[in-house]
Amino acid sequence: MSQEPLVIAVPKGRILDEALPIIRAAGIVPEPDFGDEGSRKLMFATDRPEVKLIRVRSFDVATFVAFGGAQLGIAGNDVLMEFDYSEIYAPLDLGIGKCRLSIAQPKDLKEDLALDRLSHVRIATKYPHIASKWFADRGIQAECVKLNGAMELAPVLGLCPRIVDLVSTGSTLKANGLVEVETLTHVTSRLIVNRTALKVRSQEIGGWIEKFRAAVKG
Repeated sequence: MSQEPLVIAVPKGRILDEALPIIRAAGIVPEPDFGDEGSRKLMFATDRPEVKLIRVRSFDVATFVAFGGAQLGIAGNDVLMEFDYSEIYAPLDLGIGKCRLSIAQPKDLKEDLALDRLSHVRIATKYPHIASKWFADRGIQAECVKLNGAMELAPVLGLCPRIVDLVSTGSTLKANGLVEVETLTHVTSRLIVNRTALKVRSQEIGGWIEKFRAAVKG
């Protein structure tokens, strides 16, 4: 086994709460601060001396794993689709973080999302790659305005008539006068692995993949 610690990247926020029981069931018990969103620590010890956890933004999980900063991680397939890193292998759907990536617009918008009649759309999103490809596959040119948050403000303030964003309950859309009009893809979180690390540390990492697989099966 390599003397280098195995680093697992986990996203902050809602997914962290859902991921913790699976991480523990896989045989990894993080130090108490890991579950504390108020903690300013970024790297955390576990009861396994050879395993460290890092807690980063969801989009950054894929980057850390792709470039070898972490060997494993937990990331939504929305993130994987947006970045499409060839260095990442996603062997396991963890079945957590369930939501959907959807198009939404003001409920009183006069123009319907008539895909057979549109040739151009202006979209606010943090998923420009996914959005532009989805529309291009339907013969529509998408002008994507990149935003990292507060997406619902874009139609309200006249920045873009429509947004592409993650939707769970739809309550945030409703609170801001928006309605969901089309689903691009359904999203769940996956266990992801750096391909090079898997080759170099195949027995060790392969063992952890199986532990996570058993944890998901319960």
